[in-house]
Amino acid sequence: MAYWLIKSEPDVYGIEAMRQENIGIWDGVRNYQARNFLKSMKSGDLVFFYHSNTKPPGIAGLVQVVETMVVDPSQFEVDGEYYDPKSTPEYPRWHTVKVQFLEALPELLELNTLREQFEPEELLLVKRGSRLSVIPIADNVAQRLFKLGGFKHSA
Repeated sequence: MAYWLIKSEPDVYGIEAMRQENIGIWDGVRNYQARNFLKSMKSGDLVFFYHSNTKPPGIAGLVQVVETMVVDPSQFEVDGEYYDPKSTPEYPRWHTVKVQFLEALPELLELNTLREQFEPEELLLVKRGSRLSVIPIADNVAQRLFKLGGFKHSA
């Protein structure tokens, strides 16, 4: 099992929307490095759900990968924000994953707390200027995040 962190703006798609949907597709990623991380995910991997571009930002919950290599349908939506004219149904350029809601934290595990607890070399999220929407999390860092956040689920 591997660990990951995915970012979303809570007013666009937050942990409560994920809870209501239960299983959702993680669409709209248009950064090649983040896309490659999505391609590296395996069914069963645990994923920290991070609220970005909000005050305060932080980890809001936990989801689990339930399906991999899903063709991202948003690349074909001509009027959509994530349309890719170079992508076709026969040769899609963007793949993603389906994730299932596991839990929402009662309190956000805030970015400031994460900056106090982790060095940028340990947790890319706390590195200034880091903007990737999907990042890998090392096992030892994940275990510390589980404790810090008081997660019910952990590995």
